Amino acid sequence: MPAPIFDKVLVANRGEIACRVMATCQRLGIKTVAVYSTADEQAKHVKVADEGVCIGPPASVESYLCIDKIVDACKKTGAQAVHPGYGFLSENGEFQAALHKNNIIFVGPDAHSIEAMGDKIESKRLAHSAGVTCIPGFIGEVKTHEDVLKFAREVGYPVMIKASGGGGGKGMRVAYNDSQCVEYYDMCREEAKAAFNSDKMLVEKFIENPRHIEIQVIADRRGNTLYLPERECSIQRRNQKVIEEAPSVLLDAKTRKAMGEEAVAMARAVQYVSAGTVENVVNPQKQFYFLEMNTRLQVEHPITEEITGIDLVEQMLRAAADLPLSITQDDIKINGHATECRVYAEDPMKNYFPSIGRLTMYQEPTGPGVRCDSGIIEGSQISVYYDPLICKLSTWGKDRAACIERMEKALDEYVIRGLRHNICLLRDVVTEPRYQSGNLTTNYLPEQYPNGFKKAELTAEETQLMYEAAACMHLKRERTHYTQGIAPSERQFYVSVGARQEGEMPVYVQQLDDSHFEVAASKSGPFKKLEMAWKVSYPIIRVNDGEKETVLQFWGTNEVTYGIQMKGTTFDVNVMSDLQSVLGHFVPAVEITVNTKQILSPMPGVIVAIKVQPGQTVVAGEELLTLEAMKMRNKIHAQADGKVKEIKVTLGATVEDSEVLVELE
Repeated sequence: MPAPIFDKVLVANRGEIACRVMATCQRLGIKTVAVYSTADEQAKHVKVADEGVCIGPPASVESYLCIDKIVDACKKTGAQAVHPGYGFLSENGEFQAALHKNNIIFVGPDAHSIEAMGDKIESKRLAHSAGVTCIPGFIGEVKTHEDVLKFAREVGYPVMIKASGGGGGKGMRVAYNDSQCVEYYDMCREEAKAAFNSDKMLVEKFIENPRHIEIQVIADRRGNTLYLPERECSIQRRNQKVIEEAPSVLLDAKTRKAMGEEAVAMARAVQYVSAGTVENVVNPQKQFYFLEMNTRLQVEHPITEEITGIDLVEQMLRAAADLPLSITQDDIKINGHATECRVYAEDPMKNYFPSIGRLTMYQEPTGPGVRCDSGIIEGSQISVYYDPLICKLSTWGKDRAACIERMEKALDEYVIRGLRHNICLLRDVVTEPRYQSGNLTTNYLPEQYPNGFKKAELTAEETQLMYEAAACMHLKRERTHYTQGIAPSERQFYVSVGARQEGEMPVYVQQLDDSHFEVAASKSGPFKKLEMAWKVSYPIIRVNDGEKETVLQFWGTNEVTYGIQMKGTTFDVNVMSDLQSVLGHFVPAVEITVNTKQILSPMPGVIVAIKVQPGQTVVAGEELLTLEAMKMRNKIHAQADGKVKEIKVTLGATVEDSEVLVELE
């Protein structure tokens, strides 16, 4: 057995990417070191590593972003190399230089490459000189409102205003007029300063209705620079990717080759070593324009691995150890199709507002062609300090249709309890006819959900199946808990949804054995056979009506109402006897009133902007404050018309969950 590439590697990150890097290291016989904040002491990546070092309190600036603490951890543990993952210090030239100074190998590019590509202004200059096709833009820093307005008026709206350093959708906005130009320039500068400690800004023409397609490159120190198949990353919210796939349905072999060769030219222009990604916007005519180069392992790298069989982390380790890549350009082939869904702790029905809490139940989907890259386990805490990513769920299929079908099933089988998440949105997108046709742009989500995502809409057939399953579950529970005489094997129920018993439907059920049932509207039939695999109180329910299997989830019951998840959305399904149904219609529904006069903080965070003052009249939906939490800026809006009576917080104040921020009168 050959000697390991390194003896010991420290992973300067947390969560799923730390676990991902450690998996390859351990497969190659390399010992791993985790670093962690006090908030992450019991985190999965700490348990996966061979050893761990605490590097400070929860705030990233006091732990994961502290270069000196990472270097000290390397010295303490004897780690020869550091893999930075993505985010945090992964694209920080000073970090690479500090490691080099201490004879510690950085698993990534050299500092000069990081700095050149990390500055989007400099990267555009280099791209032009390398003959790479670029978006029309002002090549230089825009320092004033006048600079932005001058460029916008010359090239025409819309324009993209964005931070020169950093990424991840932060510090960037699309402006469609002069007033937005001024407002967004200030807003982006503030976000960029907070996120990247740099407020350098650039402006460029915004390509409308584009696709976001990126090319993976990998290079060693022996002169080998290769490109891998593209990833389509057009499904985005807040300029952050949500669903990615590889390859893109748009590209043909000729365009793929042209994009790959330009990506290689870009990498060679900065003497690039390791894995990197060249991002492009592509119009419907397949014209592509360089956007930026990310000098790190990309979040969505698993789908490239799934269609090529190449372990990108292994190739990064080889390049860092001054070994040649173990592949050539001719070795890289496309096998099948892969899709990745980013499962976030956020509420897509409330403008993607982040959710915090403890995972009281957590079961990842499994099976052929299903991959979960996660950094959490049941009982893990999703905290306010870090990105709300729960998992990257990837599926592979022999073609795109098979891949999507596998993703639909995997999302249905994904069990998450304890906080809100976006599976309902992901499930809705991948089953939409437009998505399945491949008609994608970066505006997909706002176009498909112009009024915001609400919830899954069930067809009449789907509603009936859910009702029938609920009736079967109720009878099975009754029989399981029956204590007197012989349990009834058939019952007539009346099934509906919600407190007002909406859409009530009669369902007659006969239980034949543990998993086989017959259902009808009444005892006289006609009957339909259902096979239902469900252990009482178990979260997963598999229902087969003879034509297809449908996966539902059980959230709990109060003996009459069942929480049932279908297509990612949970419904309150009532299963009642004849008498309960009749009486239920006479019981007035409880009206829940919401106090719209007190504006509460939805989570812990820091107040970074106050947009109103006492005595000011506001209308429903008007922005009152901005709360920074989980690395994102979240606008807090008025829930009703009124006048500001009192502002309870000050700029820069740290607030707790449910703390009163503003009172209206």
